[in-house]
Amino acid sequence: MRIGDAAAAAWTTPRALRFYEERGLLPPPRRTAGGQREYGPDEVARVRVIRELLALGLTVEDLRPVADRIGALVENPQRQCGQPDSDVPGSGVVDRRFAASTQRSTAWR
Repeated sequence: MRIGDAAAAAWTTPRALRFYEERGLLPPPRRTAGGQREYGPDEVARVRVIRELLALGLTVEDLRPVADRIGALVENPQRQCGQPDSDVPGSGVVDRRFAASTQRSTAWR
């Protein structure tokens, strides 16, 4: 499917798909002979997971170091998160994001 159809199926915009590709969250899609991007159901599912993670409060910059692991959430959305591994880039991002938001909320009191 073309970018407009893929964006609609993933509840986003073509601009967002291009942005995710530029930032490394979405692998470059196949191209038609005319050079147009062509997406399949796997890419749409990946974009939906990215959008859900962003809606939870993570940022694109939080996701970049772990972009290679987004596919695991596509394959198994109920996957349990283990303990952060300090040797893995991006490990502990949720803990860091939570700690930062907690610090901001207490600063307003």
